[in-house]
Amino acid sequence: MSFQAYLTNIEARTGKSPADFRAYAAAKDWLAGGLLRPDVKAGTVVADLKENFALGHGHAMAIVALLKGSKQEGDA
Repeated sequence: MSFQAYLTNIEARTGKSPADFRAYAAAKDWLAGGLLRPDVKAGTVVADLKENFALGHGHAMAIVALLKGSKQEGDA
């Protein structure tokens, strides 16, 4: 499954776009300069996304990758 397919699937499940997840992360104070702060652990983000958006581990990790900037919308 491509990264973009993960994002499409997440949006279909949650109604939240990548921009919505970026805004959510900013509101949680997880971001600095638009990217996930180095001191914010992936496990913290994953646990929150699982609890608040009912995402599975793989889908939550896709959001982490998006927030870190290691993956972008449209990536294969």
